[in-house]
Amino acid sequence: MTTIRKGPCLTRGFTAVFTPKETRVSQMRKVTRAHMPLWGVRGRLAEDIVLAVSELVTNAIQHGKGDVALSVRYDDPELRIEVTDGNPAPAEIQTPGADEESGRGLFLVAALSQNWGVSDDGRKTWCTFRVPRASGPGAIPHPNHMTVHAGRR
Repeated sequence: MTTIRKGPCLTRGFTAVFTPKETRVSQMRKVTRAHMPLWGVRGRLAEDIVLAVSELVTNAIQHGKGDVALSVRYDDPELRIEVTDGNPAPAEIQTPGADEESGRGLFLVAALSQNWGVSDDGRKTWCTFRVPRASGPGAIPHPNHMTVHAGRR
């Protein structure tokens, strides 16, 4: 079951809370990608943001505990991504071997984003992107907030 709640707030964004399944990664990419043009974010920057979401959600699913929460907030000029799970062990950048196929997620997030970090309790990993102010009709609609709860069937 999915619950969507929408209402005004000071920032533009969405929150999704979901069970840790691999299929959620592509779903969160799609949700994030759909919001980018609404906030006037296009091109390479939009793709970098979607990739950061993918990497942070993947890390939470693979290494976290319990439900995962993704929060993406755009508060001109900053876009902030936060992924929270129940594991208190903080995320750390790995140095994978040349032949390894994984372990580069946080390295990519650090390279693509303006800044990144982990909350003091280790449960939340976040990153920020600077978004140039968009112009033109409909570039940024009125502030909205949407909460999505993806439950079990």
